[in-house]
Amino acid sequence: MTTPRLPWILSALLLACGTTPPPAAKTAPTAAAVEAQSPPAATVMKPETVASDTPRATAAGTTFTVPANWTLRSDGARRVLEGPEKDIKVAIVDVPTAADAAAAVKQAWPALDPSFKRPVRIEQDRPARYGWQGARVFIYETSPNEHRSVLAAARRRGDAWCVLLLDGSDAAEERRGGQIGLVMSSIRPAGYTRESFAGKKAHPLDAARIKLLTDFIAKAQKEAGVPGVGISLVENGKVVFAGGFGVRELGKKEPVDADSLFIIASNSKALTTLLLSKEVDRGKFTWDTPVTQVYPPFKLGDADVTKRVLMKHLVCACTGMPRQDLEWLFEFKSATPQSALSLLGGFTPTSKFGEVFQYSNLMASAAGFIGGYVLNPKKELGAAFDEAMKKEIFTPLGMKSTTFDFARALKANHASPHGEDIDGNITIAKMNVNYSIVPVRPAGGAWSSVNDLTRYVQMELANGKLPDGKTLISEAALMQRREPQVLVGEDHTYGMGLMVNKRWGVPIVHHGGDLVGYHSDMFWIPEAGVGGVILTNADPGVMLRGPFVRRLLEVLYDGEQEAEEDVMTAIARHKESMKTERKRLVTPAEDAATNKLAAHYTNASLGEIAVSKRGKDTVLDFGEWKSAVASRKNDDGTYSLITVEPGTDGFEFVVSEKDGKHVLTTRDAQHEYGFVEK
Repeated sequence: MTTPRLPWILSALLLACGTTPPPAAKTAPTAAAVEAQSPPAATVMKPETVASDTPRATAAGTTFTVPANWTLRSDGARRVLEGPEKDIKVAIVDVPTAADAAAAVKQAWPALDPSFKRPVRIEQDRPARYGWQGARVFIYETSPNEHRSVLAAARRRGDAWCVLLLDGSDAAEERRGGQIGLVMSSIRPAGYTRESFAGKKAHPLDAARIKLLTDFIAKAQKEAGVPGVGISLVENGKVVFAGGFGVRELGKKEPVDADSLFIIASNSKALTTLLLSKEVDRGKFTWDTPVTQVYPPFKLGDADVTKRVLMKHLVCACTGMPRQDLEWLFEFKSATPQSALSLLGGFTPTSKFGEVFQYSNLMASAAGFIGGYVLNPKKELGAAFDEAMKKEIFTPLGMKSTTFDFARALKANHASPHGEDIDGNITIAKMNVNYSIVPVRPAGGAWSSVNDLTRYVQMELANGKLPDGKTLISEAALMQRREPQVLVGEDHTYGMGLMVNKRWGVPIVHHGGDLVGYHSDMFWIPEAGVGGVILTNADPGVMLRGPFVRRLLEVLYDGEQEAEEDVMTAIARHKESMKTERKRLVTPAEDAATNKLAAHYTNASLGEIAVSKRGKDTVLDFGEWKSAVASRKNDDGTYSLITVEPGTDGFEFVVSEKDGKHVLTTRDAQHEYGFVEK
């Protein structure tokens, strides 16, 4: 989904900073052990371009990893990394002493920009983690027309600081997000040993440990304001907990239970790749078969690239195909699976095959529809996929309630979506935008429940076996989906519709899902024979997912107590950020931003916008959905209109004129779309 103008890489930066004190922090290096100040920015630094991910260190001994094909320049207390396209730079700077984080950052900026004077938009503390004794993050003001994000993070150990600076284009941050995450998450002080559960025997999930986990969810749910949460826990093939917390819809009494349906969004990808794996198992094709041999009409925007795409490339997030989601999020009323696939005919990669992680919903959607076509070549693509999933996946697994049929789900026991209004209050969200997933449903359109999705997790932990001992899929075919295809971050890889995280020494297989008002995750730890599911019905629910998995690890392996502070500080940061952003927004939108709007706009790729008034509010109507807007005056003097109604919020349009016509410009990270006066 699109989000307000907070950079994607912010999440990686915040994770890299940590949120709780580390165990047994080492003695900090003295100022004398660190080189004096950062050298003048004019100093020439010898470049080193690395061929593969390469460990390096600063003068103070802080370790980090340089991603493949990036260029490193080292000089004294600074290390400057530059991406292959030269549109992003990251600096890691030793600051031997500073009064506070802000002073450390001020000392560091000349390493990247000697004349840096950009104002701070958001500034927040981060509790210590990973050997650091304190941290603070700075997000700087950028105007939307800059297509740029600028960030800093200062980490303290003793009197010394390590400052990370990032200045790059939005396109680079999306295109090379996995590599940037690798850099940020790999920064650790000299001598620090990472926590690892490798080789440890997991504790059984007895009643006391289960209560620790359910108490954790209940507290986090309340603090985040999420109306309803469903979770499950599986151990050694048995469900040891499955249930719900809270209500299906705010203001109503019906509780969430283990049978309540939620949109599971991108968790659907794992179910889709399971279908394809069964077809590989039967010899219908291999993962290395060219897609055009399986489905001849398949077409991308480049004929040569089209020929090179193999079946595995549809679901590996490794082809260089960008997200480009706006083209199916805006104009979907008349869309079909066939028309959705035809959109790919205008898409081209923005990075090389196998080079970096780039997440494409449309490629995954094509994979599912092609999988359905293989079994039912004479049927309409959507009907063929739906039938194949029911017959090959849902029915054998006993997932009786799981469906791609929105009407069926909405008539059943289901959780309604919730979001936050412009002032941060939780309220029911509009469902409209979620219907955009229907024509691309293999990528994220399934509704499922805790009970149903847990049956899938049990099968994964049983290496393809069903509860009655029958084989749903061979172990070899099942495991292929987990094999690393591309790096997502440090010790974190994407396979085929599944991720594997080895951050804590024990592999965790998982995938998450996000649509308006629905955020979920499913995960399993094969070495422990343990797995689980978490489903939430509000946008703040996204903050519960990672900490829930972390809390499970703490309970299983006596890990350091980090999860509760993780989730509580994340919630507090989120609320603080919303308040900060709210100060810049004017609602109803001010006249200076709206008095020159045209009545109608059009864009060849995204459709049309009708502008109207609803009382004092200015409303943008896209046909499939509409929203009142707030206005914001940007630092460059332009105005932005930002949709603010829960369920349709977060879309930004810059107001301008071109060639005598009014224009509303919206962007994703790598593409720009101008709606021109009709």
